[in-house]
Amino acid sequence: MGFVSEFKEFISKGNVLDLAVGVIIGGAFNGIVKSLTDDILMPILTLLTGGLDFKQWYLALDGKTYASLEAAKEAKAATINYGQFLNAIITFLLMAFAIFWIVKLANRFKKPQVVVAVPDPAPTREEMLLTEIRDALRTRG
Repeated sequence: MGFVSEFKEFISKGNVLDLAVGVIIGGAFNGIVKSLTDDILMPILTLLTGGLDFKQWYLALDGKTYASLEAAKEAKAATINYGQFLNAIITFLLMAFAIFWIVKLANRFKKPQVVVAVPDPAPTREEMLLTEIRDALRTRG
């Protein structure tokens, strides 16, 4: 089988196409969740915490104090932006929660798989003969 035909077979498999669709939809969904986090939930959380903005939480590694994260960046100071890391964690948790509910909702619409009970096959002629021999030997001894 040639390289081109192997590639055609690989790319036309359902799993590859499903994965591609999942990645594209996941990327689009990421934008929605990021907007939900940044534009709706974080302002509410900021209001509830008395004006705290996680995005502005940082640690300047040069030991100096800056008015804001932007000021530290303009001064080219190395910073640990743990507030943005918290935002990323919250975004991840929201995305995982939203995907959980989408999968849960999608599973409601799935048709349940019918479980067909397969009866045990009857013993073969050889099995019946061996059983008879076994039983006869037990009664002898």
